Amino acid sequence: MKAVKILGTGCRNCQTTRALVEEVAQALGVAIELEKVERMEDIMRYRIMATPGVVIDGVVVHSGGIPERSAIESWFRAAE
Repeated sequence: MKAVKILGTGCRNCQTTRALVEEVAQALGVAIELEKVERMEDIMRYRIMATPGVVIDGVVVHSGGIPERSAIESWFRAAE
């Protein structure tokens, strides 16, 4: 199971990113434990400059804007 965190304060881009990550994981059959990180103090610990951010198993894989579906697919395939 992959630990996935969506970093962001709850804006529309953060919500869309979360939904897209869930959708891709389900489509690929990858089990994930999804956590939403909304407190600015917690987000700042990951040293990203823009949200939304995506963290998989403790590694920041994306920050700023909604990630492309193909990028999300590659994150999950690389993590296999």
